[in-house]
Amino acid sequence: MAVVDTITPFLWFADCAEEAMEYYVSVFPDSSIDEIMRYSADLEVMGEQFQGMAGKVNAAWFTLAGRRFGCLDGGPYFTITEAVSFAIACADQAEIDHYWEKLSHVPESEQCGWCKDRFGVSWQVVPARMSELVRTPAQMQAMLGMEKIVIADLEAAG
Repeated sequence: MAVVDTITPFLWFADCAEEAMEYYVSVFPDSSIDEIMRYSADLEVMGEQFQGMAGKVNAAWFTLAGRRFGCLDGGPYFTITEAVSFAIACADQAEIDHYWEKLSHVPESEQCGWCKDRFGVSWQVVPARMSELVRTPAQMQAMLGMEKIVIADLEAAG
């Protein structure tokens, strides 16, 4: 069996992959759009589900905070759900506030440091030292009542 060098998260968007990549690289440092392959104009040979996809992203690779991702525009057949999320281990409250402001676009999905962006992707915006901030029952209870994590409130509950 071959050794796997890397595992790359790959996101399926209905038709906004390029917009999502552009947004994400504006949010995270050390980020770039690395490669975009587009659907050609002669998609009729591929079937009806590809009608209207000419010029959209067939496959693309981008880097967020030094980590490689892939994505595509695949139509409405599959959607992103909360079953998969990306965790951001933040150094301090300022970093939590920054990412929360940029990524949280669905207020009803906010809970315990989880938020959902405008493309439907779920993020966990949490302190890097989260495990030490929820050691006591009081800290855990405080965290369960939060939407965005507030480090000072978790420390005070300790």
